[in-house]
Amino acid sequence: MIKRSSEATDHVWALLGGDPALTASVEYTGPETALASRLPARLPVREAARATVAVCALAAAELLAARRGGPPPRVLVDDGAVATAFASERHVRRDGRAPASFAPLSRFWRTADGWVRTHANYPHHRARLLAALGVPDPGPDADAAPLVDRVAAELAGREAARVEELVCGAGGLAVAVRTPHEWAVHPQGAAVARRPLLALERLAEGPARELGAPSGALPAEGLRVLDLTRVLAGPVATRTLALLGADVLRVDSPSLPESQELHDDTGAGKRSTVLDLARTADRATFEELLATADIVVTGYRPGALDRFGLAPQALAERRPGLVVGQLSAWGSYGPWGDRRGFDSLVQAACGIAATEPGPGGGPGALPAQALDHGTGYLLAAALLRAVTEQRAIGGTHLARFALAQTAAWLARDVPHDEGVPEPGADAHDPAPWLTEAEGPLGRLRYARSPVEFTGSPRDWARRPGRWGADAPAWL
Repeated sequence: MIKRSSEATDHVWALLGGDPALTASVEYTGPETALASRLPARLPVREAARATVAVCALAAAELLAARRGGPPPRVLVDDGAVATAFASERHVRRDGRAPASFAPLSRFWRTADGWVRTHANYPHHRARLLAALGVPDPGPDADAAPLVDRVAAELAGREAARVEELVCGAGGLAVAVRTPHEWAVHPQGAAVARRPLLALERLAEGPARELGAPSGALPAEGLRVLDLTRVLAGPVATRTLALLGADVLRVDSPSLPESQELHDDTGAGKRSTVLDLARTADRATFEELLATADIVVTGYRPGALDRFGLAPQALAERRPGLVVGQLSAWGSYGPWGDRRGFDSLVQAACGIAATEPGPGGGPGALPAQALDHGTGYLLAAALLRAVTEQRAIGGTHLARFALAQTAAWLARDVPHDEGVPEPGADAHDPAPWLTEAEGPLGRLRYARSPVEFTGSPRDWARRPGRWGADAPAWL
């Protein structure tokens, strides 16, 4: 029998500033082997996944109780729901069609002295990678095999660290695959190690927030959320706020289109619009939205949005009483503080890829994009807790997260469950935690949210529409 540990939940809830007594209301349920079979790993991915969902649901229950009175409802953490949700992007289907996986140039490559991992799912990242390597781009419709062979040959004669610097210097995405020790002695790894899982800060004083009782079990009802995030952690966080009743409006640049398949997964409950903040008219529209927003979440590399007045302190000055969530790959500090990154790259750089076995003895990966999903639920929890805190002490609040800090927490601070069976002992069937419904673009199959408490919503109020097609206005 698996002994599910609550230690990670208790630890993270304390970091979030929550009342330790409330963790007693968390009940762990579901098939014992679900996480073991769906998220097999040497690192405690199962335990981390369970804890991140638990604190998110607990923060939602706490806010609901604060708004309507009485004790918080009981929190239920179902291992089957967690296992399914942590691979939600793999389960989504529109009219029976499965989404595309990683692009051909997003993968591990052998180098002269080791391995590198690249990310080229977006066209502009693919273009920068190829330009940095001096490889002509035959176009997205050309056969990928010759291009993969050409890139492989190009990288085979180069050192991994030099490839990393060359591609990143061109605005692309590549990291050398490092062992845990190599990451620990790297300046960015050392900077990450000195910091906790998350950072909470009150940017300014202010009056307590007045929030009336919601109409139902929707703790975020009445909150307006500006979602300026992209793959994958930020959209998971804001998707969760939408489930809990928030009016979430995702805002993207028209020059950075999003995959509709990704939006089918993470756009549930939200609306999506495009605004070019470099244009005067669109900037004015955005400022009108900001003037009545309650929460702003950003997920671009640190500093990328500062020229639009979207640095946390600038937001606090223009919109007192705001809750700001800031998410990045590497953190806003250290030599990589201004670099782009994704879950797969963080896994490769910080030692996870070297720890988890890959095919043929090469580098591997976690069984899900667990850094993304876990950080998403943690970010949602921090935003909900900030709103709860505002009811008592007011002010403008900031919550900062980085995928690299989540990776450090996973490797360093999360205890393993006891009695976990070998992977594959009982295959996890996700069907009980999947839902099908008609949406604006066809019939959609998707994973249920794992965030659950007594009386909580079991589905989103709206299906994802076409990315970028909604009006830039609040409901």
